[in-house]
Parts: sequence; C-alpha cells; structure tokens
Amino acid sequence: MNARIQKSVSRFIRDTKGDASLEAIIILPALIVIFAISWLYFDVMRQQAINQKANYTIGDIISRETEILDDTYIDNARNLFFHLAQAQGDDVDLRISVVQFDGKGSGSYDLVWSTARGDWSALTQADMSTYAPRLPILAAGDQTILVEGRDWYQPLVHLANDGFDITTYSFTRPRFASQVILEGYNDGSGKHWQNNGHGNGDQDAPGGSLCNNNAENADGDGDPSCTATTTEPTNGKGKKKKSS
Repeated sequence: MNARIQKSVSRFIRDTKGDASLEAIIILPALIVIFAISWLYFDVMRQQAINQKANYTIGDIISRETEILDDTYIDNARNLFFHLAQAQGDDVDLRISVVQFDGKGSGSYDLVWSTARGDWSALTQADMSTYAPRLPILAAGDQTILVEGRDWYQPLVHLANDGFDITTYSFTRPRFASQVILEGYNDGSGKHWQNNGHGNGDQDAPGGSLCNNNAENADGDGDPSCTATTTEPTNGKGKKKKSS
C-alpha cells in the first residue's frame, strides 16, 4: 500500500504536463494578494514621509517667529499641516509645545507652554518625565519647539485593518530669538517667563541684550548707553570716528 502511494506521488512530481488556465486560477489570487500588500506597504511609507515633512515645515516656520503667536496663528498652522499632509479627512491633530531645559542639579525639562488642535489635549508639566528621553540635549536655559502631528490613514485596500493613525514628531530650536512667545502664556501677562531680548515678551524682564529691547527702554529706565544721544560721528562701534 505504501509502495503504491509513493509510486503515485513520484509519478505526479515527475509529470510536467499541465493546463495553463488551471495554473492561472491557482497562482493569480496569490499574485494579486502579494501585489496588494506590496502597494499598501509602499503607500504607507509614502504617506509617513509626507506627514513627517509637513511636521518639519510647521516646526521650521514657528522657529523663525519673533512676534507673539496667538490662537489664530495656531489654527492656521493646523490648516497648513492639513494641506501639506494631504490629509484624507478632517481628523488631523496638531500639538505644539515649547520646553526649556533647567540645568540645575541633574537637569530637567520645564514646559513653557503647550497648545493643541483636534482630539489631542495640551501637554502638562507632568508629561515632561515621559517626554524627557525623547528630548534633545540642551544648554541650561535653552528652549526647543516640539511639534506633534497625527493623521488618520485609510488604505484603499482593506487587508489587516480598516485604517490607523500616522503620528509624527519633531523638535526645533528657535532660530532668531531665545524663545517663542504664545499670547496668554509667556507674553508677560503672567510674569512667569522673561523677555526674549528682542523687544517682545515680559516688559518687566531684565534686559541688557539689545538696545532696542522694549523691556529696557519702555519706561525710560534702560541702559544710559542705549538712550543717550550724541551729535559726534561714530564708526558704529561706540567710538568716535577719526577725522581725516
């Protein structure tokens, strides 16, 4: 009995005859599934790259700001993120936070401000212990801008699930000012955070960085070298220009 089965199996293996239509019916579904999985994997990676570039763009724009940000600015930042990410629906979340490093002792991160649009809520100081491993190494007093985005991805081909979130994250250092100011948080109204040295922010903050700092000169108590005038020509460095 066993010999007969082995002989039949051996003959089937050696047989090279076949029917193209039958083989196509067997192989074609497998090829279609493999193609669909490959295309889905590619499309997910493509959308992830688009969302990450959109996240970088939002962080770069905010890092260049020297004026006070407000709610309208944040709303428009979310709208821009929605456009750049080529979102498929309205379910796009954006959270922007500014974190400052405290160099005292072993060092810690303090949340300056955080605001969110969409289903996310703003970060709190209690979240900093969770975010600390993901934050960059900063000098004492330096700040960084955290931008987090989330977009719902709905694949055209439904295989494993009906969709999932694509989450992006980036941090950017302020470029033209030492901090980014958000209206109602660190704009001087609460006196929690000092002026950024470029004339905006807490008007009671200690100055000394720029002569055109409003915090130094608004009340007339600024550095005399900033407010003093002279009719003698100078070379731009505070020294008298030598006459030829």
